[in-house]
Amino acid sequence: MPLDDYRIEPFIHDGLRHDVYYRGEGRCVLIAPEIPGITPIVTTFADRLVDAGFSVAIASLFGTPGRPSSTGLAVRTILKACVSKEFHVLATRDSSPVTDWLRALARELHERHGGPGIGFVGMCLTGGFGLAMLLDDTVIAPVLSQPSLPFGIGGHRKASTGLSDAELDQVVAGGCPVLGLRFTGDALVPNERFATLKHVLGDNFLHEEILSPNTEPGAKTNKAAHSVLTEDLAPDDQPEHPTQVALARTLAFLSERLA
Repeated sequence: MPLDDYRIEPFIHDGLRHDVYYRGEGRCVLIAPEIPGITPIVTTFADRLVDAGFSVAIASLFGTPGRPSSTGLAVRTILKACVSKEFHVLATRDSSPVTDWLRALARELHERHGGPGIGFVGMCLTGGFGLAMLLDDTVIAPVLSQPSLPFGIGGHRKASTGLSDAELDQVVAGGCPVLGLRFTGDALVPNERFATLKHVLGDNFLHEEILSPNTEPGAKTNKAAHSVLTEDLAPDDQPEHPTQVALARTLAFLSERLA
């Protein structure tokens, strides 16, 4: 089974409890998985990090760990997240409460592993949480893979990063590089959101924007592609594929920042 090599420990902060799955040795990367949770493909991504010399901690924030993804399961998980107090799916100026729990976990991981700090990879619903992680100085290598919150209903939400003005000012002042990943035709990650990140972070916003057929005829990706590092990642025998390029850049970013 995909998670057989992982040990499980609960982590509790401010009354909130979630299991965390651990594997590997070395510099630590905290992974906040996409909907519907720690699927086998998300675990494969974590295993890639372990093979690259990192230790990983996967936070189980929703879903059943180890269960494969399906459309029905994803829809049910999103609906649960929408009514959960942990996730603010529409708020444009307020980070989700679960980011407080993630930052507390990051502080503990930093204590365990030492070094200059830890990495963070958020995906989809958790994709933008990497910005909120920078409100502490523990995370020094945040990866925003297809950041989908707040849901892009209306122009203001499309451009929003999900942080308050004060939070965003703090992130900008910190000067930490951020890596963002998206497909250009992904309606869940609007152009306006990356435009905002480019504007406010400037040269500190590094990004891989993978062309989609609906924005660039002849592009090598599926027009419905969304998950850069997992579900829509090209096979390893296609190293020149733009998703494999994005994966390689992610690994390089984490290595350079955490070295």
